[in-house]
Amino acid sequence: MLIIPVKRKYMDDALNKLLIVYHSKSGTVKKMADAIVMGAKAIPGTTVELVDPLKVTPETVKTCRAIIIGTPENFGYMSGPIKYFFEEIYYECIECTRGLSYALFVAADNDGSGAVSSMKKIITGLGWNNIAEPMICKNGVTSQEIESCRELGMTISAGLDLGLY
Repeated sequence: MLIIPVKRKYMDDALNKLLIVYHSKSGTVKKMADAIVMGAKAIPGTTVELVDPLKVTPETVKTCRAIIIGTPENFGYMSGPIKYFFEEIYYECIECTRGLSYALFVAADNDGSGAVSSMKKIITGLGWNNIAEPMICKNGVTSQEIESCRELGMTISAGLDLGLY
């Protein structure tokens, strides 16, 4: 699948800031987020900001070039704190963040599709641009999946450095 980046008009002079918003109760999503951060920081020139979904402000989202959102799959849906994040930023960001590059990661006990689907419905309304297939880890996280998370962070950071997003 070919994914074509769409640049946001208002962000042309902004820093290469990658925002990672995640919620983790059991620690599985945190392991994934930590690996993404490690990969993203391997590329110089990108600022990585790791933020609790209950503390993100619309301004934080408005000032990033790309966002990666992580959640556990709860009852076939995204976690409550991630839903809260979307509720808090939606109306203030709906116009000014169109084209924001995003990726998703999910720790799932089932297949993760419900969590991904619920986030994508909201993100479609925001007009954000998907830049990677969702990373779904089922029933725990293996060392191979941790490596894939690290590669996701590195790839997106490199894309920011090259001006793709």
